[in-house]
Amino acid sequence: MTSPSVQLASELIRIESVTPNDNGCQQRLEERLTPLGFNCESMPFQDVSNLWARHGTGSPLLVFAGHTDVVPTGPLEKWTYPPFAGLVEDSMLHGRGAADMKGGIACFTIACENFLHKYPDYQGSIALLITSDEEGMAKWGTRAVVDELISRNIGVDYCIVGEPTSEKSCGDTIKIGRRGSLNLALTVKGQQGHIAYPHLAKNPIHDLIPVLHDLVQAKWDSGNENFPPTSLQISNVMSGTGAANVIPGDARVLFNFRYSPETNEQEIKQRIDEIMDRHDLDYTLEYPSSAEPYYTQDRDFIKKISAAVSEITGKSPAITTSGGTSDGRFMAKMCSHVVELGPVNATIHQIDERVSTRDLDMLTGIYTTLLERVFCTTKRPYGSKMPLKRDYASYSSFYLDSFSILR
Repeated sequence: MTSPSVQLASELIRIESVTPNDNGCQQRLEERLTPLGFNCESMPFQDVSNLWARHGTGSPLLVFAGHTDVVPTGPLEKWTYPPFAGLVEDSMLHGRGAADMKGGIACFTIACENFLHKYPDYQGSIALLITSDEEGMAKWGTRAVVDELISRNIGVDYCIVGEPTSEKSCGDTIKIGRRGSLNLALTVKGQQGHIAYPHLAKNPIHDLIPVLHDLVQAKWDSGNENFPPTSLQISNVMSGTGAANVIPGDARVLFNFRYSPETNEQEIKQRIDEIMDRHDLDYTLEYPSSAEPYYTQDRDFIKKISAAVSEITGKSPAITTSGGTSDGRFMAKMCSHVVELGPVNATIHQIDERVSTRDLDMLTGIYTTLLERVFCTTKRPYGSKMPLKRDYASYSSFYLDSFSILR
């Protein structure tokens, strides 16, 4: 027997939903949520499927955010188990999206079931915002839905993004913010020519080197207690015809900035312009994409999440702002309390992506307990020494069951 969380995650994995094609995942969630009293609204934008499902009309409003799209599988023959079979072997759920992030979606869906069965008359609202555009362009998914909700004057009090944030064990890490990301493409133009006649050509690589030195050596900011300093990394350098005796006509470099809240996109661009102005170059600059940083400062909400993790796992989570970008940056436009908490991320985007079934049951328990701590004023306070629950799977079946005492 597998728990409801594992069963639902397996069902979602069996739906081949390579970004941006949801392929029916959100319809399956609607079928699960509608009987609970959720008002489910499809919000398609361009070729992207989005689901906004809300239970209740009061406040506070807590939103679980996630994505049903997955990255491509890569070579199928390299997978131990078929990537869209959703098989459970040796207490592991295998398949593309098991950790990133159909497992997390299944967990907070079942957590909502658990909570609503126990507290049908709670005061407030619970919602799910699900997109199929997180792994792709991220233009017509959460970003577009958030803009639509803002236009309707809908405010969100708390948001949990179910991204796989855990490092080694379920719940060991939560993210309370992310650095911003700014991509840059610099093209320096030269004059192609024979390498034996450099006076008849202009080598753009030679011209580029001092610019790269200045950019790499620049100090953009010092960061702060929650974020490391802004960093620049060169990801690609492209030039030449492939021949060893030809001076190239241009050179192109791709950069990425991961920046702290101590600076912003416009300040970075201004600094780049200042550096470029020091050099006599014929060049073009492009900024293909960017993502602003966000940071949650409400310690009370963070304590509630930490307490929920501690109650289920017996351990306190690390609280960080590390890692790449996520849809949390879009949720931060309408919610000042955005936290990311999800499964272990060890195999995300890899061949043989998988997640522990026990972790999925524990994560369901964490989400259920968090709902209690947010909506139930009589919930035991943070730091109270209450018994832990050993039967994690019962969190995925029905939260009213009794549990054995670990301590």
